[in-house]
Amino acid sequence: MNILMVSSEAVPFSKSGGLADVLGSLSPALAKKGEDVRIFMPMYSFIDRKGFRKGVEFTVPMMNEDVSVSTVSRKLGGVEYVGLEHPYFTKRSGIYGDTSFTPYADNAERFMLFAKAVPYYLKASGWKCDVVHCHDWTAGLVPFYIKETQTKAHTVFTIHNLAYQGDFSRFDTVFGGDRFPEEVFSGPAEARRLNMLKAGLELSDKITTVSPTYAEEIQTEKYGCGLDWLLRERKDDLEGILNGMDTHEWNPRTDKFFTEHYSYKDISGKKALKARIQEAYGFKVDPDIPLFTMISRIADQKGYAELLGGNHPVLEELLYQENFQLLVIGTGDKHYEEKLKDAEKRHDNLAVNIAFSSVTAHEAEGAADFFLMPSRYEPCGLNQMYSLHYGTLPVAHRTGGLADTIIDITEHPGTGTGFLMENLSSEAITDAVNRAVKYYRENREGMEKAITRAMTTDLTWDKSAGEYIELYTMLKNKG
Repeated sequence: MNILMVSSEAVPFSKSGGLADVLGSLSPALAKKGEDVRIFMPMYSFIDRKGFRKGVEFTVPMMNEDVSVSTVSRKLGGVEYVGLEHPYFTKRSGIYGDTSFTPYADNAERFMLFAKAVPYYLKASGWKCDVVHCHDWTAGLVPFYIKETQTKAHTVFTIHNLAYQGDFSRFDTVFGGDRFPEEVFSGPAEARRLNMLKAGLELSDKITTVSPTYAEEIQTEKYGCGLDWLLRERKDDLEGILNGMDTHEWNPRTDKFFTEHYSYKDISGKKALKARIQEAYGFKVDPDIPLFTMISRIADQKGYAELLGGNHPVLEELLYQENFQLLVIGTGDKHYEEKLKDAEKRHDNLAVNIAFSSVTAHEAEGAADFFLMPSRYEPCGLNQMYSLHYGTLPVAHRTGGLADTIIDITEHPGTGTGFLMENLSSEAITDAVNRAVKYYRENREGMEKAITRAMTTDLTWDKSAGEYIELYTMLKNKG
């Protein structure tokens, strides 16, 4: 089959988050199974042009003029990366804004052009596409334009995070020069707004999201971000397919960011790495003290309100026990950053690195015994997958992809791979951390078996790619 992925970012050329990782991993996995896969993406100014060749030139009708655009392409990992060239992208320093906190004022027009260019690219290239697979709000208008231009291709829309919807003034629709149907708008009649993600949910042939549990959760008011009613209406067309992970970049046997390599058959390298990291961050070097790590944005969504909020922050209470060590890596909310740095001054068993680098992330994943992940919600999550693959048992909230990838050891001692908290609260975090610490100290044989189970969990893209192919094939066979 011929499959066109449409995304505003894709590894290895552009990235702001996990969306790019998915595109950079799922697409080669599909190609490996014999599918012809192309990724349609904006060609940003920061992308190295080396290896790209000239593609096609065409025009896209926008408002009162035909806008001239062109493409370049490069084959990598069996996938054709097609970059859309236009000053909206080639003359900008960022993906969505100059920084993650300052989105471009014309993002509605930018991604309207990007979405509208898809059917015109297909016509200009002459490539007969079976399925156009759209990812998140920046590709939300693609199903509308596929139908509007009578392009013969089925559409799949994947929700990576329902909270980001591409919400703009309804007056921004004028830039496309199109008569948009009601499906692309949200809100009451007197205050309706353009909602690009909603357009994708309404007008695509099938909807997927990045884990089975998240597919169920987003049909509830708590997690539905105002669109739960629509997702319930389309539940028969909604499927949760669990993301995989990049086992080439994240592999403890070959990781380029540390030399203490190890496998589930011999974890001596992990123990050596732990000792080095304990020393590097000023912890007591002691294999009997469990080392926890958190690597994430420092924000409410990642559980920091529960850890640091209130009159008696649970993190402080846990640290006073002094029976474990915690390494925090990340950046985010300045208020929480200051609280963490302040707590670090009082506790020798807390180290805080307000920064992020691939080196620190890989070293921490490999060195730690446990990965603390009390996320409020997690559509799929990647860090718990990296942790499992590195034999670092997750301690996490039972939500989204965390629920689909982690088996609780307390409930299932013979098959468990981590510790889950049923509800997110300060008390639940305390209970889960204490269960993990107790297990580490009192059941070392069980700990080693759990590490082996975690490291041998199948987290590759192979199964997920097969499920997507089944979905594509079903659509194609419908004609």
